[in-house]
Amino acid sequence: MDLLQMDKGLDSTQQVVEEIMRIHRSLPPRPGIDEVEAARSLIQNVEKEDQAWLEAIANQRKSSEVPGELFAVLQEMKKGLVRFRSNEQKREAAKLLDLETAHTLFDEFIQRASDCIASPSNGSAPSPSPAIRSDSPSSLYFSEKPPLRPKEMVSRDDSFVTKAKPSLYSDGFAAPRKPQILDSTLTAGKFASNDGEKLSLIKFASLIESSFKKAAQELNLQNKLTEQVEWLPDSLGKLTTLTSLDLSENHIVVLPNTIGGLSSLTRLDLRSNRINLLPESIGELLSLVNLNLSGNQLSSLPSSFSRLLRLEELDLSCNNFQILPESIGSLVNLKKLDAETNEIEEIPYSIGGCASLRELRADYNKLKALPEAIGKITTLEILSVRYNNIRQLPTTMSALANLQELDVSFNELESVPESLCFATSLVKLNVGNNFADMVSLPRSIGNLEMLEELDISNNQIRVLPDSFKMLTKLRVLRAQENPLHVPPRDIAEKGPQAVVQYMNDLVETRNAKAVMVKPKKSWVQMCFFSKSNKRKQSSMEIV
Repeated sequence: MDLLQMDKGLDSTQQVVEEIMRIHRSLPPRPGIDEVEAARSLIQNVEKEDQAWLEAIANQRKSSEVPGELFAVLQEMKKGLVRFRSNEQKREAAKLLDLETAHTLFDEFIQRASDCIASPSNGSAPSPSPAIRSDSPSSLYFSEKPPLRPKEMVSRDDSFVTKAKPSLYSDGFAAPRKPQILDSTLTAGKFASNDGEKLSLIKFASLIESSFKKAAQELNLQNKLTEQVEWLPDSLGKLTTLTSLDLSENHIVVLPNTIGGLSSLTRLDLRSNRINLLPESIGELLSLVNLNLSGNQLSSLPSSFSRLLRLEELDLSCNNFQILPESIGSLVNLKKLDAETNEIEEIPYSIGGCASLRELRADYNKLKALPEAIGKITTLEILSVRYNNIRQLPTTMSALANLQELDVSFNELESVPESLCFATSLVKLNVGNNFADMVSLPRSIGNLEMLEELDISNNQIRVLPDSFKMLTKLRVLRAQENPLHVPPRDIAEKGPQAVVQYMNDLVETRNAKAVMVKPKKSWVQMCFFSKSNKRKQSSMEIV
């Protein structure tokens, strides 16, 4: 209570005015209109969310094997946790509203003080005191202009920010209502928070209000939210002009159902959060082109996902998927799909419906096979399925006329099908590290005349096929850790073109020998024919 200074002498009007102003200045800066609106909206949303959680808890059914008292304890603990989190989330908003209430009350007091000085109770005009200069703090209350209404005093639009004086006080103190310009970082339709500043839930809600009024198109909050922000306010759905939203590298657990209201959104980055379930309303983002969901805790996609027909890039990596949903096949414009580092055991046959797919990555999963429908994706250029349990490749891969890169290393492949050699656009092929399973390459591998990189390392291959001589563009060959006899190890160590040349010479030599053997066999036959004729002549003479 040192602020009140009860023992201070107040013997003149000037001293009382200065004390009033000192107390006024002691309040923290007044929150902006956006912050106040956001705080009120936030409290309403939290209460609504609480009610939903409490109803869900109440509707849970007890198993017959669980004692009633034990189940009741669990229910009460869940309710207590909901209330605790609710209070945590509402605390900052309530504090901000209390501050707004204090400023509103002080505004009324300031108005009364101004009226008192301007119109003294004795009815005579006050004579200016020599101690009160026109630029002194007390001169504020002699202004002929009508007092500002609360909303005008806290306005935070650009006009106020640019036109307001740096200070209304000549003593160097900042005015009580100097805006806390969160908006100062929002420029030209691109909104972001100050570098290094973490936004609380209330500040985030306030930023949403400000972004809404400015019709923001981009909002970048990568690693900008505090750890306490686990869910997003419903007001996010108001940002209908937003085209790009980056919420990556935060601690978000739940997305609001209102996210479907972002009708203009083309790019949504939610990577590296803790989201375990997407709302059905995600399917309402009909303009979405790029969606990054990597690094979350997702195990399924909502049925509405099939409506995202404009989606071109989808990143599902580093989640908990065990199977890709059939709805993936509805994404006819999808060009890039990354599903690596999950627990996926099967890629659905519907993948063949992704008629525009160019890149498919499913490394570090538990795949045992690829669907035959993979051959329907004739646009596919890159296919990577490293570190799985695949034993054989589908024969339909011969139809992949545009395939340029294929990586099936670290699997359990027993062989590479001859049909793969009809995918003549291949530039990079990696079948290495299939260990004791792969003992040979397809005889027609020479058909892959565009091949530049080939990895067959860590297998059991002993002989390269004759057609290897046709791989004249090969510039990288990894063949270590194979029991190679043809070509010899020393040749393989000289590089890919040395191997190609060796295989070419080997085939030519073999062909030349075959040509030489054929005349020799014909000469023997001629001798035998000659001797046979002589015997016939001798027998005729005896007769």
